Amino acid sequence: MASRIVVVTQSMVDEEVVREMAPDGFELLIAKPGSPEWQGAMGGADYLVGFADMLVQDELFAISPKLRLVQVLSAGYDRADLAAARRAGVPLCNNGGANSVAVSEHALLLMLAVSRQLIKQHANVVAGRWRGNSTPRLHEVRGKTLGIIGMGTIGKKVARLAQAFGMPVHYYDIARLPEDQEDLLNVRFRLFRELLRTSDIVSLHVPLNASTRHMLGARELALLQPEAILINTSRGPVIDEVALHAALAAGAFAGAGLDVFDQEPPPADNPLFNLDNVVLTAHMAGPTQESNISRLRNAFDNVQRMERGEAPLWVVPELLA
Repeated sequence: MASRIVVVTQSMVDEEVVREMAPDGFELLIAKPGSPEWQGAMGGADYLVGFADMLVQDELFAISPKLRLVQVLSAGYDRADLAAARRAGVPLCNNGGANSVAVSEHALLLMLAVSRQLIKQHANVVAGRWRGNSTPRLHEVRGKTLGIIGMGTIGKKVARLAQAFGMPVHYYDIARLPEDQEDLLNVRFRLFRELLRTSDIVSLHVPLNASTRHMLGARELALLQPEAILINTSRGPVIDEVALHAALAAGAFAGAGLDVFDQEPPPADNPLFNLDNVVLTAHMAGPTQESNISRLRNAFDNVQRMERGEAPLWVVPELLA
């Protein structure tokens, strides 16, 4: 009997494309989690592919005795019960950096949008207020020091893009790069608080876990320079959102570009919506037409690797410890 891949419906790619990309020799089923079709399929499923981190819990493995791999299409997996995956002995893999180009470009987009007050300028023009009541105070990014927190796949791409804009790059990561890699990337390590104090722009690229939740609270935000910009395209709870709003409302630093929030979607009364020194997007840094295809490509490649008896790629680090 052919192995079966169950693809969660939230693949962000048309079903026809999913079927075209699926490797030969597998039975492919696209089913909505919790549906009768899903429940019937999981008992014989060897591979689960999709935005499935919220499904990773003991119940999943109880109904899926044959499951060999959970392949998540997202980079994040903070909703997964890693202890349940460990108990089941089933590897959980993320998307292998498939959206790293998209997220790194979006981070630069937010840096530029905040620096040039893009949203405010647009609102003034369409409202008939040419340049508003006064010429806005705008900044170039060239020569500004970028501090990257989290020098993983996305962080490295952000560094390269920033250098193309003439920005010197510093970074902080608990896994410090060897000196030859720092030289190759032309980046320099800084201590966490040192980076916050000395960077003109700070960009966050860390996973959400116990060590990163609220890693930027009121004390840390107070270290930012008055003209600093904070960019978050990782996960909302990496920043204490209440402290962030208070600092931005008080003008403690210049502004922020946020793609992620504590609660998603955020409630209509989120106080960040009332600020004019923020640029907000709807957790859309990663999903581009190109990255959505790359996610599936990586996922199906990993399935084929396991079918050949090889170790899967991109197993989340907590399961390797």
